[in-house]
Amino acid sequence: MSERTHLRGAVLSFTAKPDSENHPAVHYLEDGVVTLADGLIHGVQSVAQFQKHGGKLQAAEDLRPGLLVPGFVDTHIHYPQMDIVASYGARLLDWLDRHAYPAEQRFADRAHAVQQAELFMQRLFQAGTTTAMTFTTVHPHATDALFTAAAAVNSRMIAGKVLMNRNAPADLLDKTDGNRENRLLLERWHGQGRLAYAISPRFAITSDEGQLAAAGRLLQRHPGVYLHSHISEHPDEVAATLKLFPHAEHYVDVYARHGLVTDHSLFAHGIHLRDEELMRLHEGGAGIAFCPSSNLFLGSGLLSLQRLEAYGVTMGVGSDVGGGTRMSMLSTAAEGYKVAQLNGENWHPLAAMYAITRGGAAALNLEHKIGTLAPGFEADLTVLDAGPGSAAERRAATPSSLTDRLFKLLFLNPEGAVSRTYVAGELRYQRAIAA
Repeated sequence: MSERTHLRGAVLSFTAKPDSENHPAVHYLEDGVVTLADGLIHGVQSVAQFQKHGGKLQAAEDLRPGLLVPGFVDTHIHYPQMDIVASYGARLLDWLDRHAYPAEQRFADRAHAVQQAELFMQRLFQAGTTTAMTFTTVHPHATDALFTAAAAVNSRMIAGKVLMNRNAPADLLDKTDGNRENRLLLERWHGQGRLAYAISPRFAITSDEGQLAAAGRLLQRHPGVYLHSHISEHPDEVAATLKLFPHAEHYVDVYARHGLVTDHSLFAHGIHLRDEELMRLHEGGAGIAFCPSSNLFLGSGLLSLQRLEAYGVTMGVGSDVGGGTRMSMLSTAAEGYKVAQLNGENWHPLAAMYAITRGGAAALNLEHKIGTLAPGFEADLTVLDAGPGSAAERRAATPSSLTDRLFKLLFLNPEGAVSRTYVAGELRYQRAIAA
């Protein structure tokens, strides 16, 4: 066993979705020690327990007043779109044509893809994100570049070559059904270390029946591989989809009839789904990635969290950069709180923190590996504090409940709140100390 690392601070994680501080799924230590070794968590104890079992406090790095939480899980993001954040456009389909597709066309350059992949990993860790499900582009080398960058830092990464064979720029269209390239990439990367493959038709508008059917056959032949796509983000998209697939009962049926709605399927957005569609997702075990930042930015609509819960549809949270305006999952959760308020719902700060940690892990069928700080789990964790010189730091001096503390982190300095990020037990990001 390698040398153990002991980190001291407040410790928070969850075993289920909470609705209050007193919920039994909330595991909180005001002053605790997390022990890491060999990429795993070996202990989570109060300071008193740590000392009782022979631990020496001087051996623990004191990160107080930091809050140790599981590394954030971003269930929907586009790594090729980092450089188009805050690009003005009308609505979803117009924004894709004006900004997203031109950004992805630049990935035909292999060197550009490699540089962006390495930068993407750095920015994820700076945001406290340790696991992501991301779109790449249609170019196989862009997927290779991302997996290579993720493997170099031993990060959990779920990704796959984008499938498109219609209704997009000609140089972004698959020349065949695209699934031969998918199969080769899948065989090269899926299950290598902490990497997993996702078959990724962009959305139904850009894939015909033949391409979706081939994707379904590939998914069926490779249990454990993911399906990652978009669904019902904007009313115009829904209308265009149903026009292209006139025999489908609804948008979910477009995917379901090709075997793409499974317990390893995650669809971004889902704002405008009908009740019967939510039931189909629940029956198939598929989840939704809630992307509040991009939904607000592009004017796509407001997802009802209560409807997802009522139908038992698993939910993760996605930054959806570049439609989303921040890679920070804290900032994204803050936008989610606003969406809930506008829907007449309430998203408790503890439920939001659950959603970007254990909840995201559950949406990816990884809750037995990541998303919780407990012995045996992979040692992905993020250290949060108010941030030096911020309004949050001044507010932090005022005694408050755990709920209030989390709420301040979400709203007052979300991008500056991450002081450290550990990936498989290794320190991969540390906030610079101001001179």
